[in-house]
Amino acid sequence: MTNSFAGQITDRNFLQATGFRFSVAKANKVGFFGNAINVPGFTLGSPNQPSYLKMIPRVGDILDFNDLRIRFLIDQNLENYMQIQNWMRGLGFPDSLDEIYKFQNSWDVPKEQRSEINLTSDGTLTILSAINTPLFVVKFLDMFPTSLSDINFDSTLTDVEYLTADVTFKYLNYTIEPFDCC
Repeated sequence: MTNSFAGQITDRNFLQATGFRFSVAKANKVGFFGNAINVPGFTLGSPNQPSYLKMIPRVGDILDFNDLRIRFLIDQNLENYMQIQNWMRGLGFPDSLDEIYKFQNSWDVPKEQRSEINLTSDGTLTILSAINTPLFVVKFLDMFPTSLSDINFDSTLTDVEYLTADVTFKYLNYTIEPFDCC
């Protein structure tokens, strides 16, 4: 007689949507106020091989990663919002190369980690257990922001609502690794 439960999940605890921490070196004020983030999905392209009857799908070799999206509370002094906005302005069409270098020197990153050609940053998402202990680390390589949402003020609201912003990042790759405490 075979055991029909063999190979089933033995841990009956589930991930909680509130169990995460995020940090990115070039926008260190965003992660602390982060209140929503995704672990991006990805697709594997599948080319078609022509035949005389139909197209035959074949295993692909190029991964296409979805965007990393973060929603964060905007602090009263706009510090976290301005970190992203200034990063994007530095990546965009500056008036001169000196503007890029000035922008890079304004980052809260130790001088030995700065580069005059690297405008990206690595990021880390820590996934927490139900008791807020780290379980996994999602490491994003060479991130850069591509979209920053509006800030919408509304004087007709009757309750206090704290403003949030959404930022979208592109990145080179990401990995999910078990958390190693030591």
